[in-house]
Amino acid sequence: MFLSRLIEPNRATSRAELQALASLWLAVLLLWWTCSSSGLLPTPAEVVRALRSLLFEQGLLGHLSSSLYTSLLALFWASSLSALLCYSAVVPALRPLAALVGNLRFWGFAGVSVAFTLWFHGGRELKVALLTFGMTGFFVTGLHDELSVIPRERYDYARALGMSEWRVVWEVVILGTCDKFLGLVRQNAAMGWMLLTMVEALVRSDGGIGVLLANQSKHLDLASIAALQGVIFGVGSLQDFALATLQRVLCPWAALKVEDESHDRQV
Repeated sequence: MFLSRLIEPNRATSRAELQALASLWLAVLLLWWTCSSSGLLPTPAEVVRALRSLLFEQGLLGHLSSSLYTSLLALFWASSLSALLCYSAVVPALRPLAALVGNLRFWGFAGVSVAFTLWFHGGRELKVALLTFGMTGFFVTGLHDELSVIPRERYDYARALGMSEWRVVWEVVILGTCDKFLGLVRQNAAMGWMLLTMVEALVRSDGGIGVLLANQSKHLDLASIAALQGVIFGVGSLQDFALATLQRVLCPWAALKVEDESHDRQV
């Protein structure tokens, strides 16, 4: 009965069942990893030894704290700039600016990094600027799409209550979509970790976990690479959990809406 529920599509699943399934899949992956004899993947014991060496001999915690600070600082600037551009796009004269910034997501770091280096001269400011640039285009696009699908009835209802147009912007556009905004913050925080290692490999000043990854990749130290990737995965997952908790605390109605939509699909 339990197995049939797990393979039947669109079946409602409790939180306890999902946790049990996640634990089962994790155990299967760990068992496969332990028993793997391909020779390409380092064993769990080798990864643990590499992690110990990274911690006590190569200053992993210092590099990790530098990366975390850079990531959070870039996330703050990307979120602030994107919110300013998208919310100010309610003014017709500023709408093309938001569209232009959103299209910058097609640019890579290859040519842009030269201009940013000449501007910021290196250091943490350069890393934060590159990360902010890499995230802002996607953030603006995502937030603009969320604002564009606000039902017209919400605007009409706010106007029927006698609100001015700026009050409508505050109530409907900003407060009414704050849960979507925080969801985009979570997505771009994960994207920031993907970009961070590449940016830190380009700008090695102030260290960072990307510098360690580049050094271990140069020497083909697969155990250390796996250990560093595991650290990034763990820290990123904790950050995502913290942001999800913040979203639930600040916007509790969003979780209720998601549960209702999920229930409607499963009925």
